[in-house]
Amino acid sequence: MPVVPPGPPSPSTPELPLAQALRRDRRRVVLAYLVMALAWIACSDAAVQLLTDDIETAAHWQTAKGAFFVVASATLLYLLLRPLAQHVLQTHARLEDSETRHRQMFQGNPGPILVYDLESLAILDVNPAASSLFGWSREEFMAMPVTALWPGGDTPALADKLEQIRAQPEQLCVITADLVLRDGSHRRMEMRSNAIDYAGHRARLLIAIDRTSEDQALRRRDQALARVEEAHEMARIGAWEVDPATGLGRYSNQVYQLLGRRPPEARRWHRFEELLVPADPATAALAEQLLQDMGNAPVQIDVLLPLLAMDGRALMVHLRAQSGSDDAGRPRVLGTLQDVTEREQSRRLLREREEQFRELVRVLPDGVVILSEEHVLYANACAAAQFGYGQHTLLGEPLSELVAAEDLARVRAQLFAPIPLPSTGAAEVIGMLRLDGERFQAGLAVGDVRYGGRNCKLLIVRDLSEPERIRAALETSNRELQAMAGRLFSLQEDERRAISRDLHDDIGQAITAMKLSAYAAQDEADAQRRDEDLAQIIQLADATVGKLRDISMLLRPPQLDALGLEAALRWQASVLFRSAAIELLPDIQTLPRRPCGDIEQACFRIAQESLTNVLRHARASQVSLQLHDVDDQGLHLQVRDDGEGFDPDGPRGLGLIVMRERAQSVGGTLTIESAHGAGTLVDLYLPYRSSDPATPDSLDY
Repeated sequence: MPVVPPGPPSPSTPELPLAQALRRDRRRVVLAYLVMALAWIACSDAAVQLLTDDIETAAHWQTAKGAFFVVASATLLYLLLRPLAQHVLQTHARLEDSETRHRQMFQGNPGPILVYDLESLAILDVNPAASSLFGWSREEFMAMPVTALWPGGDTPALADKLEQIRAQPEQLCVITADLVLRDGSHRRMEMRSNAIDYAGHRARLLIAIDRTSEDQALRRRDQALARVEEAHEMARIGAWEVDPATGLGRYSNQVYQLLGRRPPEARRWHRFEELLVPADPATAALAEQLLQDMGNAPVQIDVLLPLLAMDGRALMVHLRAQSGSDDAGRPRVLGTLQDVTEREQSRRLLREREEQFRELVRVLPDGVVILSEEHVLYANACAAAQFGYGQHTLLGEPLSELVAAEDLARVRAQLFAPIPLPSTGAAEVIGMLRLDGERFQAGLAVGDVRYGGRNCKLLIVRDLSEPERIRAALETSNRELQAMAGRLFSLQEDERRAISRDLHDDIGQAITAMKLSAYAAQDEADAQRRDEDLAQIIQLADATVGKLRDISMLLRPPQLDALGLEAALRWQASVLFRSAAIELLPDIQTLPRRPCGDIEQACFRIAQESLTNVLRHARASQVSLQLHDVDDQGLHLQVRDDGEGFDPDGPRGLGLIVMRERAQSVGGTLTIESAHGAGTLVDLYLPYRSSDPATPDSLDY
């Protein structure tokens, strides 16, 4: 801030201490000098007259008196003016120091300051902050008028303002306008100016305050408020305030719109309950209690209220409120009202979907395991059963306890691969471990999932033990079928060959012998010998018929068709063990109804094969044959012997394979239990009606 030389004080301006001291000491010095001079003149002349009458001597005394007076008056003047001079010097030094400090303050002020002549509008001085802000140097400022800082369109308004300042120069003037910088950009400035005397000029000290950031902040605030209003409208939120002393409140337009009402033209105070239409009596009681609570301090409300809109729509609103104050500091209850109908419906649907998904995971036949840092966070019931754990004891188990050691690295690589490994279309087969240490094969599928707010790994575990067992059994069955098919063809050819041989060797020879005997009888003249030939023919015919009957019974026992399954089994057992050293214990009960043909045939052939195996291989002393009904749903056949037995897991003969295939082909089940030295049990269950009526004839041999 520039220091200007002081002018004559105005009547209203108080005198400075220096001026007062100069005025006081000036009078004191003059008066003291006059008094001393007058006293000296009067006293010295009288003294000279008293001392001498001689004129020459008197002249010498007058000369000495004058010299003394000059020296004394000079000394006195020095003594009188010395304090005044010191005071003047000190005051001048303080004035120089004050001017230096004010100049430093002017130069170092961070705000732009300009001094301009009120009449010519020329800029007289600027501080560095003004040069830095506007971009002109001090010399360039000194060469331009202050009006150059205003945009061209503001010139008329600036002229009017300058006239007002000239009319009242002593008044403080505050102006807000856009000023032009050297680069052509505009800055919003608030300017305060007051009158000063600058080196004899009527000048104005202009302090500029940059309000650009504040204006931008205000604009951003207004834009933010507008966006908040838009967000409130999009989020279906309305704001409100209630005076707890009167119970009256004011509400935003969104509140009226959310409740299906038309907003008033001007915001007015009215009661909250005039807007609320409770959906049920319980909500009405709750709303009344909330309104009563608003009259008490402090207030903290956060509830869901089911309401009805004016058009009858059911609404679910979220009411929040808390104690606060308005801009004037008066107590208010400030709150919001949000329409959460769709959100609550979505939450309800989400809960239903979560319950459905939880139930789906619970009943899923595959194991579902969620891992966090290789430890189990969740496992469904199927997973707990797969690994041999209880419902909850699987939680917290490490991955290393669930996966076989040789497959653990492969599982970890699949779990923590930065890029998901390419899928082959099927779950990868991994060796897994049960709680008791038993190993089983499982198909493993891996995925990412969020659980408990954490990123986790999802494992779908499918126990492949039973499918693998079935596959192995199927492969074994296929091999057995292939072997059986080849063996059947061989057996059929052997049977055809045996039948052909029997027909050719026995039946053919017998018929040939009968033919020759018939020719001989035809030509025989002796009646007795003719009768012998005819008797021989009859004997050969009877033997041939017996052989034909035996061959027919081997192919298809007639008792099975004529008398049924029970009689056929009794006959077959008696025929087989008629001359054997094995005790037969038959227990064949009468069935409540007759099975269909293929069931009878399968049961008879299985029994026939079982009894034949006892005769050929068992070396048994006793065999029991049992047949009885099972709840009128099927028949149960058991053939048990006390022979040597065999290893059921070892190689099996074709007869056992054929027996099992016969049972399965008609919908039955066959179980063979045996062990070395413990005998053999053939346990057969068959329904009364076959599941496959088209039983292949090729199995009947």
